[in-house]
This record gives sequence, structure tokens and C-alpha cells, in this order.
Amino acid sequence: MEFDTSRFTVINHPLVQHKLHILRNKDTSTKQFRELVTELAIFEGYEAMRDFPLEDVTVETPLEATTCKRIAGKKVAIIPILRAGLGMVDGILQLTPSARVGHVGMYRDPETHEPHQYYCKFPEDIENRTCLVVDPMLATGGSLTAAIQFLREAGVKDIRALVLVAAPEGIKATLDFDKDVHLYTCAVDRELNSHAYILPGLGDAGDRIYGTK
Repeated sequence: MEFDTSRFTVINHPLVQHKLHILRNKDTSTKQFRELVTELAIFEGYEAMRDFPLEDVTVETPLEATTCKRIAGKKVAIIPILRAGLGMVDGILQLTPSARVGHVGMYRDPETHEPHQYYCKFPEDIENRTCLVVDPMLATGGSLTAAIQFLREAGVKDIRALVLVAAPEGIKATLDFDKDVHLYTCAVDRELNSHAYILPGLGDAGDRIYGTK
């Protein structure tokens, strides 16, 4: 399955892959799973914000004034897809503490696998922000493309999607749906099964983050 590689990034750092193998393990505890999701979100956020522009700023060190760099004019919003996406928010906030957080709530119909929205709230100035949409799993792409559509309708121009594990079907659906979105993932898994679960995957991310079944 072919993707637009100019808008698709796999975070293949050795530490990311090491943490991912623990995340996949069915015996990993809820506490450790939650911590790993946060840590992997930090790695992804780092890559997703790599191209933010910089500007010069003068700083007084204890010894003298010097010219340093700071991020120029970028406002960030983090948009988790409920509920599993909430597990990635704290990691991104560690990188950008001033970011605003919006929410998109959707559930997947067990028969049709189609997403259904039950909640959506964005910061008032969302159209002026770079939006990082976060969700650990990208299966069919239905929830992610719906969230992207909500953001486009709200006037957002710069959307970056961050997932931990992605199926080829979901990657293609997302990149085909929006010609400007950039997608980041830690792994591209083999396929979806007949119930639209990712194989080999890591199970239900929401259940494993929150200890529910």
C-alpha cells in the first residue's frame, strides 16, 4: 500500500522502538502502559514540532547578555480523540506547557466500525493555532478523519496527527482524505482484522490506559 511519504513520518528512534515493545506486551501493567504512552507522546511531539520557526532573543546570563533562539509566533493546540487520546496529552504538554487543549469525543459502532461524535469543543482561537491531533491507535482512520474535518470546518490550516500504532488502511485513508495533513506514528502494523482491530497491535489502548475492559 503506497503513501505520500512527504506527509508521513515513522519515529524509528531505538528508544521509541524499545518502549513500543513493552507497550505491546499483554502483561504490561496499567501504570507502566500509561507512563509509556506519555513518554512516546513526548518523542512524537518533538518530531512533529521540528520545523517550528525560530527568532532571536536577547537573554541575560549570570555573566553577560547573549543572543539565543526562541520559537517564533507558533501557538499550539492539542486535540485528543476521546478517550484514549487523553493519554498522550500530558506528554505533549511537557513540551509545550502553554498549549491549549480541545477535545473530540467519538465512539465506533461495533457493527459498521463508523465513528459517531458525542462531544466536540475547541479553544476560541483554534483557527490561529497549529493543531496536534492525538490518538494512540489509527485503525480505519474514521475517527481521525472526522476530527480533521471538524478542525478544517473551524478554520484550522495546520493539522498534524500523532498516533502510536497505525494500520496501513488507516494511514492511506487519512492521507487521502486531507492533502495537507501530516501524520506521525511510531509503528506501521500489518493489517486490520475482520473487527477492524490492528494486528499485531497492542489491544484496546483506552482500556489499557485506564484499566477497564
